[in-house]
Parts: sequence; structure tokens; C-alpha cells
Amino acid sequence: MNQPDRIGHDVAIVGGGSAGALLAARLSEDASCRVVLIEAGYEPEDPDIWKPAAWPALQGRSYDRDYVTEPQSGTAGRSHHWARGKVVGGSSCLHAMGYMRGHPQDFAVWAEATGDPRWSWEGLLPAFMANENHPLGGDGTHGANGPMPVYMPGDEVSPLTTAFMESGAALGLERLAGHNSGRMIGVTPNALNIRQGRRVTVADAWLTPAVRARHNLTILTGHQVLKIRLEGRVARALDLLGPSGAQTIASDTLILCAGALESPALLMRSGIGPEAVLKAAGVPCLIDVAEIGQNLQDHLLGAGNLYATRRPLPASRLQHSESMAYMRAGSFTEKGRPDIVVGCGVAPIVSERFTAPAPGGAFSLLFGVTHPTSRGTIRISGPDISDRLVIDPCYLQTEQDRALFRQALEAARTIGHHSGLDDWRAEEILPGRLTTPGEIDDFIAKAVITHHHPCGTCRMGKDEGAVVDGNLKLRALDNVSVVDASVMPSLTAGPIHAAVLAIAESFVGRFASHSAAIRQCAEEKHVAD
Repeated sequence: MNQPDRIGHDVAIVGGGSAGALLAARLSEDASCRVVLIEAGYEPEDPDIWKPAAWPALQGRSYDRDYVTEPQSGTAGRSHHWARGKVVGGSSCLHAMGYMRGHPQDFAVWAEATGDPRWSWEGLLPAFMANENHPLGGDGTHGANGPMPVYMPGDEVSPLTTAFMESGAALGLERLAGHNSGRMIGVTPNALNIRQGRRVTVADAWLTPAVRARHNLTILTGHQVLKIRLEGRVARALDLLGPSGAQTIASDTLILCAGALESPALLMRSGIGPEAVLKAAGVPCLIDVAEIGQNLQDHLLGAGNLYATRRPLPASRLQHSESMAYMRAGSFTEKGRPDIVVGCGVAPIVSERFTAPAPGGAFSLLFGVTHPTSRGTIRISGPDISDRLVIDPCYLQTEQDRALFRQALEAARTIGHHSGLDDWRAEEILPGRLTTPGEIDDFIAKAVITHHHPCGTCRMGKDEGAVVDGNLKLRALDNVSVVDASVMPSLTAGPIHAAVLAIAESFVGRFASHSAAIRQCAEEKHVAD
């Protein structure tokens, strides 16, 4: 390998996805801070990325890492494809554009885990608002001037979705103005990261031409980080592989934003992680951190509760899944933190175990559990970046998750058979007649698909086992932070993208004092030397 680049950088950010792109833009606002953003993929070019309705077809393309899980006993022995972006903008170039902060109690769990009230709903509210350009901005709850548009659909909502929401309301669900006020239980169209009919990626929002022109910001695309070079408890440099071959760069501060899979994988390849896992992978263990790669969580959605239509169903003018109705299991009227969700799919959305009817002839009600208790793992299988990641989400391994999924399916069928959908519903195709709990569980096992929300593998907390502390500093090293979905101790109720952006924006406020402490430590060491 080359010697470290002695020009150096004040901050090296690994991963140009949602958190990394935001941090590169925000930290480089300080002209004296030299920032390098390192992304394994390239700039997005596929025009389909910006077409909201095209998002399912993006999976498996060249900029999708397309991970595959281990076979899951809880899902009928199936392996699941996990789409993750390998592109500037990361998975914000691939996902379904839903923008849902989560429920206030979700963040109360984070605040308790870290002992830091800044991770509460109230503590994170300034970060959420700073990120958002919301039509309700200025009300003290939603942001008005942030880089990311939050679009609230109107007349373009499918008439099927309108009937779905009316059915939910007739059953007792509250009509909401949106999912992001702090109340989630109810019916409303999904808020979306769309502007003028086009997807807005995090790179579009934060890495604008003016930001890219900054003299103190370098963006390296097509560069994979092989490992972190350590000197005691300090990360001294990064070994990269790029278009021109091997390269090593130095940085005072390292921020990992590679996501819930690649951030822990990079640490493990660098000799930081569970000793037994590293030994099995042929990596010398330099620092034993037992929980790196543990606590893996993901949302599942049942796909689906499928209905044939009485008349042709027009294609969605948005992104197919237009409304998520959050609720308490067993009740359409109870308030509080949701534990199940039913979504309206304006298309025949089913898992690979079922055959979907032709578009226009059927619709699906998706169903899921908002706070699963099953926990999985990720580990490296070898020392090289080409060695596959072993991903075991341990789906549906707890009785609580299985019981809640049964109730979620029941809620979907209750809405699906409501008279408010009579004008659209011809007959139920799936699941059909189920007479025993075992038959229900078998159907759910075959129907569930990932909701694409992996998190938790470098969890934050105040306890000694936590991988990062409440300031997102890696406990094992003096100058490394982790800022992405991996630090989430637990899932939020809905899609996690809004929360990831808030985590990154919140870190900006913590960074000045953190970097000052690193510089002081370095200066003291220099004087001592």
C-alpha cells in the first residue's frame, strides 16, 4: 500500500449515502475544515432513479449492492434480497421515498438508552425541522426551509387509496394531516421526498453544485475502503481501492456513514469486533468489541393480502404504496404508539412465493409489525472486501412478533372487506380460507418481504456493551464516530430514512466540541513527543 496522503484531511467520511452526503455538505460549511467524502459507487445517472413509480425496478441494477440474507426459518426457509445503494446518495436513490419521522415514544427509548435527552423527540425536533421543506413548515413542528422537500400528496392520490383511508376512518382510525406531527395512529397519505413529480435524493438536496464547488470538499467516487489503519486507539489512515489502484489517505477524524451493514463490516475487516467472529474470518483481533454486528433489526411487510378488482385500477401516479395506516393491534380506536401497520398498495404486490395478477386487475394491502423484537447479526466471512457478508436477520423468531403479525393480517383483512372498498373489491385472492393459527403463520412466513430498514448493528448507549456512546463516538477508538442507521438502538415505527437524516443533522451540532477535543489531544501528544 502507498504511504498515507500527507496532504491529509480534517475529516474523512466513509459512505456517500444519506448520512454521509448530509454531513459532507454541513461540515464543509466551515471553510477551514478539509472534508473528504469517500463513496464506493459513482454519481447517479440512471434516469429511472428520479421517476417515483419506477423504484421497485431499480433493485438489482448496477448501483444496488443487492445483499442476500441467510435462509430464514421464520420465513419458510427463504433468503431475502436487501437492496442497498452503491451510489452517491446511497439508498435514497433506491427506496420508496416515504418520509416518516417515527413516534415520540420511539425516541424516548433512544434517550433512555443513551441517558441523553437530545435523542428524545423534543431533542431531535430541531434536527428534523432543519432538514425539512414541508408545506406545514412554520407551525413549530415541521421545518420550512430545509434542503429536503416533504411532499404531501393531494388530488393525485389513487381513488383506491381514498377508499382505503375512508374505510379505515369508518372503522375508527383518526384522520391525520400527516404522519410527522407526533401522532401516527390514523389514516393519511404518505409524505414523500418528491418535488415536481421527481424523486429528490439526499445528494440532490445537500450536494448541490455550490456545495460541490467548495475548495475544502473532496468527493472520491469509485473508491472502496478496505480497512482502517490503527495506531493504538487512534485511526491514522484509510486504505482504499479506487479506479487508479491502491491508495491510502490520512485524516484527523473518521466518520463512518456506510450503513448498518458496511459500517460494522469495515470495523471487523480492520480488526475491531467480536474476537470469535474475526478469528473465524481470518482477521487478527486488535480490539475486541463484542456487539459490533449484533442487534440487527429490520421491518417486514406481508405482501400481501391480495384482492381482485371489480374494474380496471389506474396505475399509481405516486409510488404504488400511497398510504400507511398505523394502529394498535386489536383496535382501530386506541391511541398511542403503534405496533402494527396496514398499507395500501395500488398494484398487485406479493412476495416471490405467489403469482401476481396483471397490473390493473388487483391491489394489495400490506401488513407489518412496527417494533419487532427479533434480533439478528451481520458478520464478515473473510478478511477481504470481496468476501461476502453473512446476514442473518433472524426474522420472526419471537412469539411476540408472530402474534402481532397475525393481528396485522387480521387488521388488513378487516379493512379489505369493509364496505368502503366494495366498489373496488371483487374478491379476496390471498390468503383465502385459513382455519388454524398454524395455517395463518405458514401464510405469513411465505408472504413477508423486507421493508428495507436494516439498523442497530453499532448501537448507541450508555452501557459498556454499546458500540458508540450518546455522542456517536466509537468507544473503542479516540477519533472515530459512526453516524448512520447502525447506531439506532431500536427501530422507529415507520421507514427510518427521516430518522437517519435527523441523526446526521444532530451530529453536526455535536461535532465542533468533539473535533476540538481530538485536536487538543493531538496537540498534547505532539508537545509530549
